[in-house]
Amino acid sequence: MARHSKLDATAIAVLLGCCSFWGFQQTMIKATIAEVPAVWQASIRFAGAFALLWLWCKWRGIRLWQASDAQSGVLRGGFIAGLLFSAEFAGIYLGLKDTSASRLTVFLYTSPFVVALILPRFVAAEALRRVQWVGLAIAFAAVGIAFSEGFSESAAARLGANHLRGDALALAAGICWGLTTVVIRATALGRESPEKVLAYQLAAAALLMPMLSLATGEKWSFNYSAWAWASIALQTAVGAFASYLAWMWLLKHYPVNAISSFVFLTPIFALLFGAAWLGEVLSAQLLLGVVGVAVGIALVNRKPAS
Repeated sequence: MARHSKLDATAIAVLLGCCSFWGFQQTMIKATIAEVPAVWQASIRFAGAFALLWLWCKWRGIRLWQASDAQSGVLRGGFIAGLLFSAEFAGIYLGLKDTSASRLTVFLYTSPFVVALILPRFVAAEALRRVQWVGLAIAFAAVGIAFSEGFSESAAARLGANHLRGDALALAAGICWGLTTVVIRATALGRESPEKVLAYQLAAAALLMPMLSLATGEKWSFNYSAWAWASIALQTAVGAFASYLAWMWLLKHYPVNAISSFVFLTPIFALLFGAAWLGEVLSAQLLLGVVGVAVGIALVNRKPAS
């Protein structure tokens, strides 16, 4: 399949499906943390997702590792992407212990700023036009407005004493996500199959998350409710396997900046799910932040005049 210069109907449909589930997923993780420790929850998820990916590749005859990977630079790119991917999800799961799913998702989706600022240095075709930079600036300001709410006394009373730590971890996770995208697009890893790109990330997370879980003193168990296992199963099969495989496919065939900016829709879904399911408060600052992000998406994906 040839690389496209813009998003088509297929790409938009896949992105909408991914974004809606990712917004729902943050709410699921937050709800499940009450029963399953955060990083241990991630450990189970990524080990299961790697197993699913391995079975998928065996069925389709896709080779995940080759002797030439070290010489071609694929191994180095995969190693860096795997570390960044693991750091991203460590920030997400630990951040959700201290802040709301709605807030975390807004801050997590600062990742397109990182992509837009760094990727054009490596891939000239990904350079943004002036109107796209305006869109990113609006979205960035909107995220800043949402973040500023966290310094108020009312936010501290509603979200908890450690909510700023959760917000900071979310921002760090967003930066790691953006850097992962840059590594995939700018190194030899980006020329590999979506399955292989995802395998490096899932393998790293499956190895590193249990170590972090032990380091943070979490207690391991498999004696959880049917609800908790259903949540982990969805996070594993749909979240860490199917949707991320689709994301790797999009990165391979469509413009990265258009994709990365489009996923700003996820905070909107997270806001809706967080309010409906967890009863999270939709403050004026948070709503203004989401509106600003939506405007930013429209500008970044605006087609150039013919």
